[in-house]
Amino acid sequence: MTKMDKKEVTLKFTNEFEGDLVVPNAVVKIGSEAGTVAPYDMLLGALGSCLYSTFLDIMKKKRIEFERLEMVITGEKRTEVPTTLKWVNVEAMVYGPEKENGVSESFRLATEYCSIYRTIAHVADMSFEVRIL
Repeated sequence: MTKMDKKEVTLKFTNEFEGDLVVPNAVVKIGSEAGTVAPYDMLLGALGSCLYSTFLDIMKKKRIEFERLEMVITGEKRTEVPTTLKWVNVEAMVYGPEKENGVSESFRLATEYCSIYRTIAHVADMSFEVRIL
């Protein structure tokens, strides 16, 4: 296993649902109070981060410049246990691409290559839409 394959985080909790996710470059407060993140917030955030990183790599390879990207990720959990995600929709808004040709295809490819998207797809119906603004 190479160094890049191994990932490690540390979680530190009190005897309530409050704690810290300690990663190499940051600490994230976990909980249900203001200023903290809950487990599915982190999961959807991880999905968005992975998709964006993958999309960015593809756009750079295609040499397509753009100003910025915003995503809204929505999902619904099942009511039956285990309460995995039932569905997830990713709405990506790509602002100011130098050319529109190739942007939507690049995002589609990102959904194929993003490991977190593929992992969640094992339990949830996945969909996405791309808007070019």
